Amino acid sequence: MSTHKAEPISIFDLRIMKPALFDSFKKLDPRSLWRNPVMLCVEIASIITLVTFVMSLTGANKEPAWFTGTVSIWLWLTVIFSTFSEALAEGRGKARAASLRKTRTDVKAKRLKKPEFGAQFETVPSTELRKDDHILVEANDLIAGDGDVIAGAALVNESAVTGESAPVIRESGGDRSAVTGGTTVIANAIIVRITANPGETFLDRMIGLIEGAKRRKTPNEVALEVLLIALTLVFLLVCANISPLSIYSVKAAGQGTPVSLTVLVALFVCLAPTTIAALLPAIGIAGMDRLFQKNVIALSGRAIEAAGDVSVLLLDKTGTITLGNREAVEFVAVGGHTEQELAEAAIIASLTDETPEGRSVVVLAKQKYGMMLEALPADAETIAFSADTRLSGVNTNGKQYRKGAGDSAVAYVKTLGATTIPTNLDEVVDRIARAGSTPLVVSCDTEILGVINLKDIIKSGIQERFQQLRSMGIKTVMITGDNPLTAAAIAAEAQVDDFLAQAKPEDKLKLIKDYQEGGFMVAMTGDGTNDAPALAQADVAVAMNTGTQPAREAANIIDLDSNPTKLLDIVEVGKQILMTRGNLTTFSISNDVAKYFAIIPAMLLSIYPQLGLLNVMHLATPLSAILSAVIFNAIIIPMLVPLALRGTKFRPMPAERLLIHNLLVYGVGGMIAPFVGIKAIDMVIGMML
Repeated sequence: MSTHKAEPISIFDLRIMKPALFDSFKKLDPRSLWRNPVMLCVEIASIITLVTFVMSLTGANKEPAWFTGTVSIWLWLTVIFSTFSEALAEGRGKARAASLRKTRTDVKAKRLKKPEFGAQFETVPSTELRKDDHILVEANDLIAGDGDVIAGAALVNESAVTGESAPVIRESGGDRSAVTGGTTVIANAIIVRITANPGETFLDRMIGLIEGAKRRKTPNEVALEVLLIALTLVFLLVCANISPLSIYSVKAAGQGTPVSLTVLVALFVCLAPTTIAALLPAIGIAGMDRLFQKNVIALSGRAIEAAGDVSVLLLDKTGTITLGNREAVEFVAVGGHTEQELAEAAIIASLTDETPEGRSVVVLAKQKYGMMLEALPADAETIAFSADTRLSGVNTNGKQYRKGAGDSAVAYVKTLGATTIPTNLDEVVDRIARAGSTPLVVSCDTEILGVINLKDIIKSGIQERFQQLRSMGIKTVMITGDNPLTAAAIAAEAQVDDFLAQAKPEDKLKLIKDYQEGGFMVAMTGDGTNDAPALAQADVAVAMNTGTQPAREAANIIDLDSNPTKLLDIVEVGKQILMTRGNLTTFSISNDVAKYFAIIPAMLLSIYPQLGLLNVMHLATPLSAILSAVIFNAIIIPMLVPLALRGTKFRPMPAERLLIHNLLVYGVGGMIAPFVGIKAIDMVIGMML
């Protein structure tokens, strides 16, 4: 079985680059650019320099036309590079959405007049289906819309949506009842109750969510934007006051020339946080795209951001920490019976049990004792497992074979007239439970023969994943329906920090609320209807695509692969987005330092020659120094676009060490890079002049 993940899309793919370039010019419209106030100010500055260039050409401005024209060009490029980075990120999302649209087809549906097999139906287009309609879906039929299976069971090929090549079972009455429009039934027949109107299906929602243009800004993103606007206003006020100050200084010093409008605009653009403002939209959109590459759909940017701040993870044991299917690994006889007697009774009680655990009992009996019982007599009666009896088994040849929970098995044999219970039964059951396995007691009529050891297999490498989370300060909590002894043993083997045993829906909900009241951000996975309340309460709620409709509606993230361990990947992507935003903000603010040394001495040198000492880069002329800073300010944006889209490398380490690491790399690096870049550009300009 292989799981297909969304194919990575290169940022240099021409199918994305060309539309993004066109969209970047469309985004120059102030009605679109107002959502990024910093870059809107840069656009206004670009218009001002364009006016000064025209004035230079007509002689109304004393500055050289080549200087004002070049500054204007690079300021316009600064804005275009910003809109291009956003358009490029959105283009990747639109490409994902286009691939999903190809899976959506207008199919015919068999709408039932009564929700039962054998009822009359009419064939209608899928677009005519409405919520609560019932349809019949037979082998080789496409499922015409999202819904829940209310009758029957079928194998469904969901590769059109999930990429999963192996078919899955969808059946009524359980946590595997949800079906998605566009998937195909390949065996048997089911009756589906439609749960969404046209245009409101899961596929429609995915398409809309993937297109980054509709993405809402997250609280942290809004807070950062407010900070950037505040800094921009501060620099705007500073630059506005430099002009009258320079005029006064010229009169007082009796030398030099006042700072020109072009130079003031250049100073403002270079000092404003243009780099992070230009890349901020792309970072969030690209984060949703990275999740989609993992076959995970985030229903909001807020959910991804919350994942980055998660401090407690609640994980189901089965399918997340363990492989999901317990295996019979040992027969332990009690009360003087032999292991072979126990194995014979166990294989009879399990022969009609189609669960993975039941099949593993048959396999163990065959492997250990060579038992080859293939079928039961025709008159054999199968006793299905029920939540009330907690037993299953077979009645055959006048004997009653049962297997199930220890207390239930003891109570059952007593109802048949048993007067004695093996004295070592409790000891064996307790030993198996303490080892983290599940004890399954086997009986024949009034005799308890022994215990089957059903072992939960811990997933390979899960301990290392939990250690990574622990190193980030994230607490892991295992949730299981097992008894406390079994839960404690598995928790110790998996190395989780805590566990909740015998968990009921209300227990999960209470646990989440308790952590949230303690100031923790909580994430949880779930797929059943009974998980819906807890999923709705959790800050990050990951629902399985195979889960029920209530679970999917309560969640804010959907895992198309239905792999509960994806929660760990989601946390990593969330932290990666926060790290990328923080790192690029640090770099953006740090690289302004070099611009101070380039522009301020150049603009005031004619008035205060002493400022030449600040020209530590030995830039050729005041005009080349200003132009070099403007050019560097523009070209650094497209150079950082790949990093914004790919994200900075995730490093699982405590927050203090991570802060120091990022300050050294992006803080110090942000100071050094402009010195090198501006000097190199100045040398090129010097050779051209």
